[in-house]
Amino acid sequence: MKISLLGQFGSGNSGNDGSLEAMLIYLHKLRPDAEFLCICSNPAVIEARYNIRCMSVGGPALSAPWARTLDRLLLKLPRRLALLGIAIAQLNGFDLMIIPGTGILDDFQEKAFGWPFVIFCWCFVARLCRTEIAFVSIGAGPIKGRLSRWFLVSAAKMASYRSYRDDYSLEYMRSLGVDVSGDHRYPDIAFGLPLPACGPEKPAGGGLCIGVGIMHYRGWQPGESHADAIYENYIRKISAFTSWLVAEGYRVNLFMGDVTDQRACDDIVDILANTVAKADWARVEIASGGGSLHDLMKRISTVDLAVVSRYHNLVCALKLGRPTISLGYAKKNDDLMRDFGQQQFCRHIEAFDVDGLQTLFLEMLDKREAIKHQIGIVNERFQSQLLEQQQILGKQLLSAPPV
Repeated sequence: MKISLLGQFGSGNSGNDGSLEAMLIYLHKLRPDAEFLCICSNPAVIEARYNIRCMSVGGPALSAPWARTLDRLLLKLPRRLALLGIAIAQLNGFDLMIIPGTGILDDFQEKAFGWPFVIFCWCFVARLCRTEIAFVSIGAGPIKGRLSRWFLVSAAKMASYRSYRDDYSLEYMRSLGVDVSGDHRYPDIAFGLPLPACGPEKPAGGGLCIGVGIMHYRGWQPGESHADAIYENYIRKISAFTSWLVAEGYRVNLFMGDVTDQRACDDIVDILANTVAKADWARVEIASGGGSLHDLMKRISTVDLAVVSRYHNLVCALKLGRPTISLGYAKKNDDLMRDFGQQQFCRHIEAFDVDGLQTLFLEMLDKREAIKHQIGIVNERFQSQLLEQQQILGKQLLSAPPV
């Protein structure tokens, strides 16, 4: 069986790569005979990490200066037409194309001819090549650009299997005219990843450790007119909250979920250098960015409570049973927290205030044992639901031909 996997993999986002890994674990188990092709952002990274054949999602880059100039003058039409031809050549003979997890059906920080067009192009070619398409536990919406919406809705309608990781995604696609009567609702596939064997050892003593997930957030749209103000406001508030945690005697672990978050982390550290006493710096730990979800889970396994913004930081914290506050930037965070019965601990990344966050943290701290128990119950249910989805996929799309 020949299976292709499509997504924003290898770009430095640990959540996206974790979704790919979770799907590969399942596919290797069910179809060890399968031949794989990963169509992704950075083929070299994914090929080295998972030992599967990869190609760039946009096809080979134009190397000649004259070709790049001509392509730009013709509004990149030549390269887009070339991508169609390359996609047909690559997908010809493939049985299945899977889009595993991630918030692939939205336009967060994307223009129409970015990922929305890419997803449409590959799905269109898959249909031409009679390759079945499966969107598995994906996130959807919002899609604010009209052309982006047309590309992504058209791509979704071409699939023979669709499942969504939250109610909002399913209802959003229904609102855009997609027939979801045969679709499914299953948890994010990253919940299916194995737990880390162990994380770094906790320092002896020192009280509770609080994980703070940092995000380089500049609003939803690329080129947002108030992007600098949005970013600076977030950095100022999360720095003030972190300083308060240290002053209250907690240990703090700063971590990231994407290589782009490094700038935000650096800016926060610069502020903390002026607000945290030298004697207290021993209680501040700063993780490097760009690791895998396994690295992230090892880091989170050393904290007692967490405050996060990125969706897959939230997934990891809940999977590890940590009471967590979500400073989310999209409905997906709120829906996931609601699934775990933790909706009272949701705030928006642009709207939270420091005093309110401190009060919310103290409330979560007071209830942490009951919260951990509730999270554990939902995690067990999620594992059963993911197993159910695997059985459906195995029966509908991955069953071996009769011997």
